[in-house]
Order: sequence, then C-alpha cells, then structure tokens
Amino acid sequence: MRLQGRLAIVTAAASGMGRAGVERFVREGAQVAAIDIDPAALDALVAEFGADRITPIAADLSTPEGARGSIDQAVAALGGADILWAHAGMPGPASVETLDLVAYQKAIDLNITSAVLGAGQVAPHMRARGGGAIIFTSSISGLVGSMMSPIYSAAKWGVVGLAKSLALALAPDNIRVNVVCPGLTDTPMKLGFTGRSGDPAEAAANEARIVAAVPLGRLVKPGEVADAVLWLASDEASFVTGVALPVDGGFTAR
Repeated sequence: MRLQGRLAIVTAAASGMGRAGVERFVREGAQVAAIDIDPAALDALVAEFGADRITPIAADLSTPEGARGSIDQAVAALGGADILWAHAGMPGPASVETLDLVAYQKAIDLNITSAVLGAGQVAPHMRARGGGAIIFTSSISGLVGSMMSPIYSAAKWGVVGLAKSLALALAPDNIRVNVVCPGLTDTPMKLGFTGRSGDPAEAAANEARIVAAVPLGRLVKPGEVADAVLWLASDEASFVTGVALPVDGGFTAR
C-alpha cells in the first residue's frame, strides 16, 4: 500500500473529487482527517469507510478561523500530518461588470486564502516529521483564461503560483508542493460553471462546447483527479515538486 502509516488531511472531502481522494487514501493505508462544510456528508463518509480510518471535521474554510482551526483539529486528531490535499474551492461570480463584492470575497477566501492558511498551518507539523506532501487543487482555468469564470481563473492562477513558490521555500524541509489542474469534472459543482443562469439548455450547450474542445472527448471523472493526487502524495512522486499537473484530456495541450 502506497500510503501505509501516513497521516493525511483532505479538505472539501465529503463529495466529488475530494471524496474520491479519501477513498483512495484509505485504500492505500492512510489515516485521514476529512474536512468539509457539510456535517451530514461527513457522517456518510465515516459510515462508509469507518471511524477507525476517518476523522470528520466540519468547518467553513472560507473563514480564517475555519481554515486554520480545522488543520489544528486534524493534526491533533491524527498526531501529526504527512499529506495535505487542499482541495476546497467554488466557482465564484461570473462577471466583473456587475460584481457582487461579497460573493467575490468569499470566492477568493475559499479558492486561495484557505490554501495559503492551510499550508502555513500544516508545514511546521510536516517539518517536525521530516517532510511531507502538499497538493493544491487549481484548475485548467489556472493555466489558461476562462471566459465564463474570470474570478475563479484569477484565484486558480494564484494557487499555481503559490504551489511553485512554496515548492522552492519548503524544499529544504523535504516538503514537496504540487498542484493538480482538472478540466471540467463530472460533479454537481459543474453546474456552477456551465449553468449559472439556471437554464438547463444553456448548461447543456456550455458543457457540449467544453467537451468539444477536449481532445479525449469527455469530462474528467472525479476518480481520475484523485488518482493523480494519490500519485503526487506517494513516494512514487518523491522527486516531483513545483509541478502543475493537468488532468484535462489534453485541453491545455492545444
């Protein structure tokens, strides 16, 4: 098992890509602290994978108290930390011309500030254990511009820059820092990107247009992103740091 005995923290852990990551981490031998805003979904996660393997932590990562406090709770429960997958994020506002500043700030806080605070909170604990692996979730929108989600894109570009910078800063401590960049993924959140107006026809048309631009011709599956994160967290990627890894069916290869 690739993560036998490792202590892992996953944010936005109770659904979609995060949930798939928890499943893989547990399967590969890790003890997992699962952080999510939805207590009921966390309960379901524990029911499936077992309280002996999963520590559920309910927190709102868009607040500094939630972002920092949840990591502290996770480290205390696990007895340390070897892996952090900072996965929390949200689409955010679609337009800069009619920008809701409250919605804008929440998107920035969740997409990038929570990643900054989580990494800062966990790094000393990884250093104390001789190293670790931090993986952030960005997006293809952190590698190329997004006409539908400019605020999201701006935040996710920031996450890529954060990962590359921390990879340099934390390398002397044997802490590897990488970022995974999924394309449009088949999770409930996809409607936050394709169906902002609430019109199902518009959502379907937007999805079809995105799929048409993917060389492999489909959406990403949550497990495919989780598999990439599992590899980045494992010793198989022991000499990989500072990488922004697209999981996008070739979208960004054009």
